[in-house]
Amino acid sequence: MSYYYLLDHPQVLQYAFYPDGAVSECPEFAFDFTVSVEDYNHISCRFFKGNRDWPTLLYFHGNGELASDYNQIAPLYFQFVAVNLIVAEFRGYGGSSGYPTFAGLISDALPILETAREKVLELGFRDEIWVMGRSMGSVSALELAGRHGEKIKGLIIESGFPCATRLARRLQLPVAETDLKVIEKECLEKIRGITLPVLIIHGEGDSLVAIEEAYTLDREIGSTEKQLHIVPRADHNSVIAEDLQGYFKVIKEFIGGKK
Repeated sequence: MSYYYLLDHPQVLQYAFYPDGAVSECPEFAFDFTVSVEDYNHISCRFFKGNRDWPTLLYFHGNGELASDYNQIAPLYFQFVAVNLIVAEFRGYGGSSGYPTFAGLISDALPILETAREKVLELGFRDEIWVMGRSMGSVSALELAGRHGEKIKGLIIESGFPCATRLARRLQLPVAETDLKVIEKECLEKIRGITLPVLIIHGEGDSLVAIEEAYTLDREIGSTEKQLHIVPRADHNSVIAEDLQGYFKVIKEFIGGKK
């Protein structure tokens, strides 16, 4: 059991998550599916289908996003990277039930991965899944890489962090220092145990998640195959916009070079 539940105070959650239950129609090249998780909840995911011969990228988005936000971005992954894309929601986001918590980010990650793989195999797609976490989605992505690395091919972290306790500290939220240290110890042990290939992408001018978080990930992740890509001038939400070609090039080279 993860100690992340110690962050699930109402005052922390209201700053950490921005649940939005909006649901949009799928593009023609996508379909939605649900994943059963704990507490009788379900998670909504959107599968953007490109080509059955491509690998698939399981993507955990940021705290102010929805899977439908990737309706226009998914074709760029098709065009520049040659990967299928599955975007998983958080609880309370899009078509998912419940309310988002840090404990849920951890406990829901494995069922999401297992159901995503079932969908990949049902479609007759290539049995190769990579995991990516952006911002708050890095919590789930690091959980999979650290605890279930044998089930995935590699890990990409964009604008992420090694541990979400940074939020409570920065905002001086009411979480006991002893609890924060317990969570940080768990996170550090987990990322040090990651042995998969890892790509870390971060904006040079990120004003929400300081670039030092990327340096910490790069330093502490246990993998001997890791790469840090800093995007000049980019803020937290402008990593793609600042260098679209470079962004997708580094992802393509990372995935393509590890086959």
